[in-house]
Amino acid sequence: MTSKIERKKSPVHRNRWFERIIAILALLNLCLILFDMTYIPLRNFYLQVLPSLTQLYDPVKGIQPHPETQNYLNKVTELKEQVLQNGLSSPQAESLLDELRLLSIHMIEDNSFDEANKSGTLAKIKHEIRLRTNELSAREAFTRFWSQAYLLQQGWQSEINFFNSQIRPLINSNYYRDIDRFGNFVNHFWLIDLPFVIIFAVEFLARTFYISRRNPDLNWLEAILRRWYDIFLLLPIWRWLRIIPVTIRLYQADLLNLEPLRSQLNHDFAVSFAEEITEMVGIQVIDQMQDTIRKGDLARWLFHPESRKPYVQVNEINEVKAIATRLVNVGVYDVLPKVQPDIEALMHHSITSTLNESLVYQQIQNIPGLNHLPNRLTEKLARDLSQSAYNNLIKALSDPVGVKLTSRLITHFRDVLEEELQKKHNIQEFQSLLIDMLEEIKINYVKGIADSGVETILEEANQIRKITHR
Repeated sequence: MTSKIERKKSPVHRNRWFERIIAILALLNLCLILFDMTYIPLRNFYLQVLPSLTQLYDPVKGIQPHPETQNYLNKVTELKEQVLQNGLSSPQAESLLDELRLLSIHMIEDNSFDEANKSGTLAKIKHEIRLRTNELSAREAFTRFWSQAYLLQQGWQSEINFFNSQIRPLINSNYYRDIDRFGNFVNHFWLIDLPFVIIFAVEFLARTFYISRRNPDLNWLEAILRRWYDIFLLLPIWRWLRIIPVTIRLYQADLLNLEPLRSQLNHDFAVSFAEEITEMVGIQVIDQMQDTIRKGDLARWLFHPESRKPYVQVNEINEVKAIATRLVNVGVYDVLPKVQPDIEALMHHSITSTLNESLVYQQIQNIPGLNHLPNRLTEKLARDLSQSAYNNLIKALSDPVGVKLTSRLITHFRDVLEEELQKKHNIQEFQSLLIDMLEEIKINYVKGIADSGVETILEEANQIRKITHR
């Protein structure tokens, strides 16, 4: 049983190791690309720290010592040997000093550093030599520096040590770079990159074939697009874009954990996107309602369903009429019985107030023994009237004729209300009030989003998601 499980797991295990090997190769290739891209800017650093590396990689970039500056350094080396053999005052040394003075002037005037975009290095050389000789002109500074009188006065050894430590590295950093027939600098990095590209191409074709066989519905183009990011591994240009497939491959091979970054990117994107969408949708809905009110469509929409613009109907019911009927039924059957004592009290107060204005009623109250009779009569009258009105209302709603009359009343009320609402002064007033109210809602709606923030909503969503995944 164990052997069967191991045999089942082994292909997956081998596939995982293969993905890791390819991912590591892609990472190595990316490191070489980054090294090649930064080699020229960092060549001075490599020249001082790892000179053997520059000797190895300069041919790849088509770099060779610049003839003029290299000849200059060779003359200095030759002068040093002549001084050791024959002394500084020998004719051979004087001849070499004359050549160095002439070469120094040519180096300054011709600016042989410009071809390698190292004019700043030449400026540094001139600055150092001026400081050393206390001369204002670089030409005069070099002329004085390469003179027997100056070298004897300052000391040959100290001056040649200064040159070798401060000036020689700067001059030695200059180079000449070959140019191809297209006018571009020579770069043989493609020879280093080619084996990697071949490996990636074979792996890409094999994976595309595997995807197309596994999904017969996909053609080769669709199978290639399943791994579109691997195409960057095959391009001879824009090699820096290989960071995309390298990162993805390292993540897929479990060599790089991108989950925190992915979660944060999703969170930031969701926050900004959700906030903008929420504001846009809310504002658009409110603006549409305001436009509807300005055009006078609201009253027509409410009271004339047949005039509404075509949209999905869930039933054939007049919703406004149904809602009004339901409100009447709830009010009559459920609300009125509970507020009937209040209605009786109101009617009693109204009857009493009316009777108090009558002289007969006032005289009856002055008759001994009958002064409480009016109060009892008014209470009974108010109770009977309210009960009678309620019973008549119930009977009217349950009676077919009453229902018909009630429906006609509602229809007539609606028509009259619509007629009154359509009067210019009423329409303008209601429209102005509703538009202002919606504008306030819109402002407070956007302000509420800004104050509360979408992040709070996202945090709540994350908490709910964690609870549901338990």
